[in-house]
Amino acid sequence: MDTLNKNTISKFIYDGLQKSGILLILILLFLLSSVFVGGFFSVANLTNVLRQITVVTIIALGATFVIILGHINVAYGSEIALIGCITCKVMVLSGSLTVSLIVGLALGLAIGALNGYIITWFSIPAFIMTLAITTIARGSVLLFTNAIPITGMAKQFAFLGQGSLGFMPVSVLILIVLFFATWILLNRTAFGRHLYATGGNESAAVASGVKTKNIVRKAFLLDGLMTAIAGILMMSRMNSGQPASGVGYEFDAITAVVVGGTSLAGGSGSIVGTIIGAMIVGILNNILNLINVNSYWQQITKGIIILIAVIVDVVAKRTRRA
Repeated sequence: MDTLNKNTISKFIYDGLQKSGILLILILLFLLSSVFVGGFFSVANLTNVLRQITVVTIIALGATFVIILGHINVAYGSEIALIGCITCKVMVLSGSLTVSLIVGLALGLAIGALNGYIITWFSIPAFIMTLAITTIARGSVLLFTNAIPITGMAKQFAFLGQGSLGFMPVSVLILIVLFFATWILLNRTAFGRHLYATGGNESAAVASGVKTKNIVRKAFLLDGLMTAIAGILMMSRMNSGQPASGVGYEFDAITAVVVGGTSLAGGSGSIVGTIIGAMIVGILNNILNLINVNSYWQQITKGIIILIAVIVDVVAKRTRRA
């Protein structure tokens, strides 16, 4: 009886934390920062936080699909630098914003397709595949730009990353649209159901008739598309193509997804959790900057956060199995 009560209480605590714990952490973090961190609770700073988290959050939306499958992409930083710089180069050469955006999005889809097909055809771990893509993409962008920033963008380009419609930044409006689109995909389509099934137990999913390789390829396609949008917005915010940009973005995106409750082991996770996780990471980054914490300590802090999130995930799984 004691054991039964203990298990019931443990599961109740876990379910409660899973549904509301992350949101509670975000609210507490926001309130404490507003009181104790000077300059945090101002319109200018909060707008800046929203702009800053947009790129990482859009990457994290795509990463959520991949991580639910139990895979991981560690090439986001290099991919957004390559896609963003090629978009800028095409814009300079063609003089067309539309053509350059189409090329940038197509390149993101091509990289996503390459990741998905090679991973499924050759059964290569996603970590190894995307690790190779990291060096290929970074080397490629430094090679074709000679490590020199690309300038001379079309005037309308900066509007995507710097402009506002009313009080709302355009990049945040794009993020909101992508949030609803990805939420519907994950929660209201057969693809979403098959994604959870494949990530939870691939053998069982195959036995149930799910074409798991196609699911993996589609997930990486989405991942590539989100990475492309993020890369274009980042370059738009800087109004130039920066070949050295994007370093560390993969870590922030993965941290946001994991902090938001998506399991690195696959099979569980949510878009809402990712959004909340990205906001927590974004606010933490902002606080650490406002109080002038050394960048090395910032990296250590992020590492500790993701370690804690993974430990909580492992403990929660053991609790559910108990």
